[in-house]
Amino acid sequence: MTKEAKRMAADPRPVRWLLTALALGSLGLLVALPLVAVFVQAFDKGWAAYLAAVSDPFTRSAILLSLLATGIAVPLNLVFGLAAAWAVTKFQFRGRSALLTLIDLPFGVSPVVAGLIYVLVFGAQGWMGPWLADHDIRVIFAVPGIVLATTFVTFPFVARELIPLMETQGVDEEEAALVLGANAWQMLWRITLPNIKWGLLYGTVLCTARALGEFGAVSVVSWVSIVAWFGVIYWGRMLPFVGNAF
Repeated sequence: MTKEAKRMAADPRPVRWLLTALALGSLGLLVALPLVAVFVQAFDKGWAAYLAAVSDPFTRSAILLSLLATGIAVPLNLVFGLAAAWAVTKFQFRGRSALLTLIDLPFGVSPVVAGLIYVLVFGAQGWMGPWLADHDIRVIFAVPGIVLATTFVTFPFVARELIPLMETQGVDEEEAALVLGANAWQMLWRITLPNIKWGLLYGTVLCTARALGEFGAVSVVSWVSIVAWFGVIYWGRMLPFVGNAF
């Protein structure tokens, strides 16, 4: 394409400036401004108040619990995402479309609903609740429930970053390595992983950020008992007054 054709095909300068301004304005309004507000509110009372809040035992416990759940969920999703991307892009099999649908499922399910599902399955009145109680195993309102909820809401990120990348790269290099006598592990470590390292890193970063910021599903599997306990106390104190009123 000649320079004249490129110039004619390019968008007019006012259009480019307008689109750029709209993109930057939307980014600043939806992303930058809330982040600035968070930092302003966090340091509104000074560094001393911030450090005192961070050093509080309850705050440290919450941070350590978040790091623990993230440290378990992210490696699990990393292994699952790599295996799922490998299976989807390198092989044709029955159930491939179903696997892709299941990978995308957490994107279409509310985190609160996901947490409620775990409560219905592993809770005291759930399907597995009596068996877990008989064996003295706690899932809901404990660390395992938090890890399960975090893993569920974050497992699409790694797979969804790797699948388009691996589909674009194709299988030519793997087939050449197979013809030359390489086994599956050699193809994985010497060909596949070097080609997808940046996509794998990006997916891991997204998965980690989502795991640290998850609230809906984790709140359901960890706070429902506390809310119910306060509700029982509140209504237990209010019932006598209600009875007298009627």
